[in-house]
Amino acid sequence: MNYDTFVDQVAQRTRTSSDQAVALTRATLETLAERLTGGEVLDLAAQLPRPLQLVLKPSPRTESAERFGAAEFVARVAVRAGVGEPAARDAARAVFVTLREAISGGEFDDVVVQLPRDYRDLVEPAMAPGATLRRS
Repeated sequence: MNYDTFVDQVAQRTRTSSDQAVALTRATLETLAERLTGGEVLDLAAQLPRPLQLVLKPSPRTESAERFGAAEFVARVAVRAGVGEPAARDAARAVFVTLREAISGGEFDDVVVQLPRDYRDLVEPAMAPGATLRRS
């Protein structure tokens, strides 16, 4: 999946502009990178278009995953994107669904396995049958 398609999919799913979808995608991926181990961040980045790889670029501080729950994940996305938490939650779900379409199933599973059970509400829409068929 190329960058423009990724952003368009997030924009459709969040019912926002392309510019807002870019901000929501960046905020979600930056936060996800904090939650994943550095090696997993590299594996994920390798399957994404270049502009998104740059967002996920791990640093020495990302070698070990930060431990925070889904509520903190949503709060961080909200602050980064400058939106309320309900919009951040919807954005995170949209980005996870789009990620599932953009990367291999095995890589998506590798990402999800690093997230605790309380992330289920954010990740489950990406795992639902027909998730890739949703259109606005």
